[in-house]
Amino acid sequence: MALKYPLMLEIGLPLAIILLVLFHIVKRKHEYKGGVRVANASYARKLPGYRKKRIFNLVVTIVLEAALVLSLISSFLLAARPYEIETVNKGEKKRDIFLCMDVSYSLCDLNSELVQSLKDVVSNLDGDRFGITIYNTSSVLYVPMTDDYEFVLDRLDKLKEYFDVQKEYMDEFGDKYYLEPEDMDRYKELEEELEEFDAGTLVNNTRLGSSLVGVGLASCLYNFPKLDDEARTRLILMPTDNCQEALEKPIVQLDEASDLCKKYEVKIFGIFPNTDSYSWMNTKNYDSVYSDFKDAVEKTGGKIYKQSENLSVEDIVQKIENEEAKEVAALVVKQEVDQPEVWTIILLISISLFFVMGVIRR
Repeated sequence: MALKYPLMLEIGLPLAIILLVLFHIVKRKHEYKGGVRVANASYARKLPGYRKKRIFNLVVTIVLEAALVLSLISSFLLAARPYEIETVNKGEKKRDIFLCMDVSYSLCDLNSELVQSLKDVVSNLDGDRFGITIYNTSSVLYVPMTDDYEFVLDRLDKLKEYFDVQKEYMDEFGDKYYLEPEDMDRYKELEEELEEFDAGTLVNNTRLGSSLVGVGLASCLYNFPKLDDEARTRLILMPTDNCQEALEKPIVQLDEASDLCKKYEVKIFGIFPNTDSYSWMNTKNYDSVYSDFKDAVEKTGGKIYKQSENLSVEDIVQKIENEEAKEVAALVVKQEVDQPEVWTIILLISISLFFVMGVIRR
């Protein structure tokens, strides 16, 4: 047992002893004050009844004073706050999970399914932190790393609305070069709804291009809190078709961004569309962009999953969640635990004994 405030005991205990000694000195000095001394009382002291009374009185006095001393000691000990250092297993070390979303219109179907599936995952998180970045030409920190799951769920709902509007926009107007007058009102409504998100993710789009995957990944990586000095299990969940349409060389390419993830021990779990979902807008060869993305993902120790008839987005999310959970280590910490129970019981017993003996002595 250790004391958090040992000074309370160091000062209180000597003070209690001094007060007790002073009490006895004063009591002894004034023991016969106001009384009448009787000569030749030795005969009375030898009487059995007198001797019993004297022994009883002495025992009561000793118990009374012992109870008083014990109550003072326990009071000072409680004021000094006894505690123990305990090694506590806090269970699993929690994860930091970033959803890094390519919000190109070519991925609207995949993204819509993904955010819907992730709502169940987020609802069941317990201590893990979750964040969201979205990117096209430029990257936006949409949800900073947080364990406020209600906020994350609300943001996922907003993203679901965004991707559903993207899908309607692409289905109705994506391949049209000319609009009928009766379509103009709805076209403008959809553009206004998309503008809020597009404004942040299409900065300098006409100069830089679109779907800058490396920039999006690197930006997401550096949004992890305390990336350099905090040891945590970190992963990035990244849906993309890896169809970068750069008009000039991006600041960071995909392989460079994955090298940075490997350096900081951040695993990437990629989700890639199947051939049926691969947009007609993409000008890149499907097998080529899939292979490049697969290499970048596996370099970090992560895995890539391809959506198929036998493996839905919901299944993919479940596989990633289960697989990563196996790698989470136990977190053991040392902490101070107060130990007032024993001394509180002693204090209550000694106070009770003091009052009982006081009543008996009267």
